[in-house]
Amino acid sequence: MEEKNLNEKASLELISQMITSSRRKLEDGNGIPFLIWGYTTFFVSLVVYFFINATGDYHYHFLWFLIPVIGSIGMAVSKQSKAKRAGHAMNFIDRVIGNIWMVIGIASFIASVGAFLVRFPVLPLMLLLMGIGTTLTGLTIKFKPVIISGFIGMASCALPFIIDGNKQILVFGVIYLIMMVVPGHIWNYKGRKKHV
Repeated sequence: MEEKNLNEKASLELISQMITSSRRKLEDGNGIPFLIWGYTTFFVSLVVYFFINATGDYHYHFLWFLIPVIGSIGMAVSKQSKAKRAGHAMNFIDRVIGNIWMVIGIASFIASVGAFLVRFPVLPLMLLLMGIGTTLTGLTIKFKPVIISGFIGMASCALPFIIDGNKQILVFGVIYLIMMVVPGHIWNYKGRKKHV
């Protein structure tokens, strides 16, 4: 009986340490993925909007596929830089967040390709998917700015339907700033503040 209580106590302590460790790692510069994907999406939105308005050629929508290319390169550089600074072992929380974004990323890519083949409005779906991923990340790490921005992203998925024409692209980019860039900066600021 004593051993069972000790094991339960040790297990709870281990879980508590793991969550604390994850939160510390997540607070320490981990707004970077949000900044990489948020700024990349915002700037690609501006480029797509500019070229389509300047030329009228809708083939420039293919530039949206720059987002996963630029974002993946940015993430690889960020991970390499982070690995040099300190050893980073993946724990359960890290894997959960990684899996959330892997599924959201795959769903987004499938939807993007589908939008080119079938011609349906993909921007609202992207906002919904990314809002869900952002909210789940915030709930997992218990960080309110990320939770709130994720809900804002999900709620704003209706905006492209009520905005005419190419202005949808600009609205999409601005929503990404609110949903990912703002909480990314807050996240990094909070992490830096803890180290001061």
